[in-house]
Amino acid sequence: MLFPSEVFLFLFLPFVLAVYYLVLRKHTVGKNIFLFVMSLLFYAYGEPKYVFLMLFMILLHYGLGLLINKYSDDKRMQRLILFLMVVIDVCILGYFKYLNFIVSIFTGKEDTFKIALPIGISFFTFQAISYVVDVYRGKGKVQTHFLNVGLYISLFPQLIAGPIVRYETVANEIENRKENLNDFAMGVNRFIIGLGKKVLLANQFAVVSDTVFGNVTSTGTTNSFLLLWMGAIAYTLQIFFDFAGYSDMAIGLGRMFGFHFLENFKYPYISKSISEFWRRWHISLQTWFKDYIYIPLGGSRVNSKTRLVFNIFVVWFLTGVWHGANWTFIVWGLMYFVLLILEKFFHMDEKMGKFKNLYTMFFVMMGWVLFRSDSLSAALVYIRSMFGFGCKGFMDAYVIQYFKQYILYFIMGILCCFPIFKNINRIFKKNMVYNLLYVVCMCGILYLSIIFIFSNAYNPFIYFNF
Repeated sequence: MLFPSEVFLFLFLPFVLAVYYLVLRKHTVGKNIFLFVMSLLFYAYGEPKYVFLMLFMILLHYGLGLLINKYSDDKRMQRLILFLMVVIDVCILGYFKYLNFIVSIFTGKEDTFKIALPIGISFFTFQAISYVVDVYRGKGKVQTHFLNVGLYISLFPQLIAGPIVRYETVANEIENRKENLNDFAMGVNRFIIGLGKKVLLANQFAVVSDTVFGNVTSTGTTNSFLLLWMGAIAYTLQIFFDFAGYSDMAIGLGRMFGFHFLENFKYPYISKSISEFWRRWHISLQTWFKDYIYIPLGGSRVNSKTRLVFNIFVVWFLTGVWHGANWTFIVWGLMYFVLLILEKFFHMDEKMGKFKNLYTMFFVMMGWVLFRSDSLSAALVYIRSMFGFGCKGFMDAYVIQYFKQYILYFIMGILCCFPIFKNINRIFKKNMVYNLLYVVCMCGILYLSIIFIFSNAYNPFIYFNF
């Protein structure tokens, strides 16, 4: 079930809110049971058979958490339990997400096995791991009730597209959260902003990017020079507003129910280095890799540069693999490994002077071309053609058509990549007229988003693949 859909907006969400606040308002256990059941139904709407996989994952990590707590005085046994957890989780992810890819490496045959990818499996698997590891580290208490673990892993706002919510972040709120009108209002506001980003911006950029990338194959392209750059810019904006919009909606929904999720995006396209970009982009994933992979490997506190390079390599290789079973994702991750090494040891970003942001966005955009392409050969054709080698002329009719049709979306999208509106809100938030206009604008965004949804406009979702 998608957030920007008629079923969610006009059936599922109103029903959940009504029962949660009108029927179960004073019953925390009842609210948790209800949210758990509704989260399972939310997932079952799109993946009915894989609800049993999710229940298995919940039961598995619930049991592993109890075992970790039982052997709190035996570190050797605890580490054995953690090792067992990692092996099982890797096997499950490997089967559903990577088996066909691994087989294709050795046989050259794609899709040997007909295995459907469970939606959001990478997200809820990482959350399940977070629960057990945080209990092991003492950063969150063990849950003796299956319900509470189930709610943490399956909670519908962040279930299919994150942000990846660390157990220590919400451990206390599972049993002791206090909903209030201010949080609810802030949640509604944040949800509307996210809905607008997804429906009014990301979906419009998707029309351009999908068309342009669809005209690129491993053998060549029918796109012109300008159309290729327009497509790359469109996808750069699409993936940001698609994913950031979903994160905003998830954070807003969580707040409506008394949960406070951490921020997942902080204007990443204003970054002046690759390092800064990854401190602002998909923050929950990068902090997860930092705390559960990089630091346990030794982080930056190691005795040799070789070991430090190895630690960084592991993180970025796994980051690429996490995103999908395709060489494009692996090379994309390794591209960032190389860039981060160049910045760390050779200060490449500092040598760019006034062009730091331009340098950062150039490589980010090239990375997105690689990320979006169906294969490495198609990505190379696309990037090569962007520099005039293989493109079909300088400009074609599609450039003029898309410029006329989508120029306002591009302008608004680029403006929203900067904290312009955030700063305006900070300056005028105590002004009554401004606040009235703000409410009108939020209502307008909601109204337009609903109109677009009911018009059956193009509504792809990038992170279904992960």
